[in-house]
Amino acid sequence: MLPVIDLRVEPDRFGEATTRPAGSLDAARDVARRLVAEVRDGGDAALCRLTRELDGVEIRPKELRVERSELEAAWRSVGHAVQRALERAASRIRKWHHVSPATDHTWSEDGIEVAELTVPVGAVGVYVPGGRAQYPSTVLMTVIPARAAGVERIAMCVPPGPDGTIPQGTAAAAHLTGVEEVYRVGGAQAIAALAYGTESIDPVDMIVGPGNAYVAMAKVEVSSVVGVESIAGPSECVIVADSGAPPQTVACDLLAQAEHGPGGLAVLVTWADDLAGQVPTEVRRLVEESNRSTEILSTLTEGARIVLCDNASAAMAVANAIAPEHLQLMVAEPAGLLELVRDAGAVFAGYDTPVTLGDYVAGPSHVLPTGGAARFASALRTQDFRKSIHVVSASRSGLESIGPDAVALATAEGLETHARAVSVRLAGSTGCEAP
Repeated sequence: MLPVIDLRVEPDRFGEATTRPAGSLDAARDVARRLVAEVRDGGDAALCRLTRELDGVEIRPKELRVERSELEAAWRSVGHAVQRALERAASRIRKWHHVSPATDHTWSEDGIEVAELTVPVGAVGVYVPGGRAQYPSTVLMTVIPARAAGVERIAMCVPPGPDGTIPQGTAAAAHLTGVEEVYRVGGAQAIAALAYGTESIDPVDMIVGPGNAYVAMAKVEVSSVVGVESIAGPSECVIVADSGAPPQTVACDLLAQAEHGPGGLAVLVTWADDLAGQVPTEVRRLVEESNRSTEILSTLTEGARIVLCDNASAAMAVANAIAPEHLQLMVAEPAGLLELVRDAGAVFAGYDTPVTLGDYVAGPSHVLPTGGAARFASALRTQDFRKSIHVVSASRSGLESIGPDAVALATAEGLETHARAVSVRLAGSTGCEAP
């Protein structure tokens, strides 16, 4: 269930220790491409047909959009406890995303500290997964930063359940965050609809939100016509732990991300032999007790391992090579290891900081780069919903100062009219001849 790779005695297995399940996205590419093409060409009719074929739900075009009354009813139906949890989580997420554009700031509240070093997009499409579970937290984690950035239009797609409705928790979160465009369609076909538009769904400028391999590959397929924040795929967790980490807690944290289902990673990297020996026993016990053992086992079968290293520095080299979505530093002094972090979507430092805090209430978005994309990508942030536009204003003296250089470069490139656009202006006071 958890194969052991001991790099102390087999250093040549470093590549094996840092690999991820093969083909998890490649297998979905052709299917996603076909579904995207069908929705692009067939519009609402294709959406309804694919929803019937793939989700087993009969939906008519006029039923694609979820009515506002249904969202309001969902908010009322989830009960006070869920409403309160959504509101509190939304409050923290909102606070974080309204201060996150500042650089070198630290935000702390209720014993949780979050730090970050460092013209809104017109329309954003939000994909919220369904199927194996419901994710109202994803609504908060995507819509709130988009709102904080000033995005005016948000369109949300959610896979319908067997009865044709979307999950109540998801609908309630949409109501709370003020999303009025919600569509009951999921999978690669939803990504295509958001990108190209259909009779019922207007196209967007950017698509955000996690999904399965088909959703991820559909994002790749449409990325030439719409922005995508990341190709967020199956959930990943790497835990770097010392001898002080409780085996049961380590096992629980590994399985917490594994229960999302197939294609993910659950990796323990340690230099503590006792811990490596005890965690598999705890994993087996927890799997037997879990109500999502099927999903957990689907992840553990291909994506789980224990990696033994010489020391903490070697362990961090393994973690950086994997570049995981979630990196937990379950060590006595995590500050020292933070200095070695180079590639991770988010870091959870200390024995008492489970990834679950980040999944729901810590503040930053839980939409993180997966599949090794943490090597070059970041967590979803308010800045992702903003774009930069250059405004260049030249005075007459400025034109005369750098204009001749522009003429020279344009001429060297053989772009005569580029050069003429400058030289005709210079000729007004200098007598320069246009080329």
